[in-house]
Amino acid sequence: MSGESLNQPGGIGATDTEPDASEIQHEQPAAELIVGSDSEIRPTLSVVMPTLNEEEGIAECIERIRTAVEELQVYAEIIVSDSSTDRTPEIAEEMGAIVVTPDQPGYGYAYRYAFARTRGDYIAMGDADTTYDFEDLPKLIELVESGDADMAMGSRLNGEIRSGSMPTLHQYIGNPLLTAFLNAFYGAGVSDAHSGMRVFSREAWDRMDCDTTGMEFASEMIMEAGAKDLEIAERPIVYHEREGEETLDSFSDGWRHVRFMLENAPGYLFSVPGIVLGVVGALCMGLAVSGVEFNGAAFGVRTLLAGSLLIISGVQIASFGIYATIASDPIRRPRDPITEYMTNQFTLEIGVASGLIVFTAGAGIAAGTVLDWIVSGYQTPPAIGVSLIAFTAIVVGIQAVFGSFFVGILSSA
Repeated sequence: MSGESLNQPGGIGATDTEPDASEIQHEQPAAELIVGSDSEIRPTLSVVMPTLNEEEGIAECIERIRTAVEELQVYAEIIVSDSSTDRTPEIAEEMGAIVVTPDQPGYGYAYRYAFARTRGDYIAMGDADTTYDFEDLPKLIELVESGDADMAMGSRLNGEIRSGSMPTLHQYIGNPLLTAFLNAFYGAGVSDAHSGMRVFSREAWDRMDCDTTGMEFASEMIMEAGAKDLEIAERPIVYHEREGEETLDSFSDGWRHVRFMLENAPGYLFSVPGIVLGVVGALCMGLAVSGVEFNGAAFGVRTLLAGSLLIISGVQIASFGIYATIASDPIRRPRDPITEYMTNQFTLEIGVASGLIVFTAGAGIAAGTVLDWIVSGYQTPPAIGVSLIAFTAIVVGIQAVFGSFFVGILSSA
């Protein structure tokens, strides 16, 4: 971060054409601090709002931004990324905002389209439906400008949620659950991961490298920041009742967030469940074969069968984690030693050799039981336990051999 103060025009991000901050002896009104796209003054702050028919709330939002800019005493630009069919863009332009029209649909794309056209060293974002009070921007900008955070977020759940501003389902179930997912999977460490009021440095935005176009963009920002060890800090904010019609679909948009989080964390989606299933399966088979009893009950053939199925399922599911990591380059790569080895040090020859060893061991055991059965004159059938162990090894060996070839194909693609 720059050592210059953000709270003066001509500070961070100043150009040779800007007034020298030391020559300014009085506070300037917002009208003089808000710059247009053709201004020679390069703004310090860019405030971006996506809009879709927000004519009822856009004016109030811009007024709140003007109040914040006047308090900060920085040059700023207001960029409205608009896809409206009402008077939203006309109102925004009349109030000094820069209106851009995305060439593709989507909430996330609207933001990305506008961010690419910002000129400020700091970028603030928020919805244009009056739910977020842009007068709270100074306390978020302070966190980023001081170096205490790469991205600052307004926490609604730690702040005040006005009556009627957020559905009960969102407040007590949806947002807390999605936040818990992001904290567990990506180490975000936040209380309100889906707050739309955020401030971040241009450098942080470049490092996040977001590319989604829909509502999951809000999650992607946190996921990328957490995965790349960017510092995220929060401040409590007031969440207001919205103006205009709601454009979100609670269940479909919520599912898009969850799906996106899981798809980009194959370690949690595949590797960990697969390893757990395999370990539990091995324990079940071990208990059944050992003859150990628990409260007088022995672990019999059903436990053995369950263990076999769990091992086979676990190996298959864990292998999906390897395939997904190689094929998709997820935001959060698996960190378990098995997947890390398979994705970083694995060779086709080692995989095939390992699979053949397991397969041969299983086939050898199976052949031995069949031979004993023949020698006995078909009088003593093979033991169920030994047969299940043999067949489990055969199946796992086959999975390993063909899975290794598949990993090799993905790695060379």
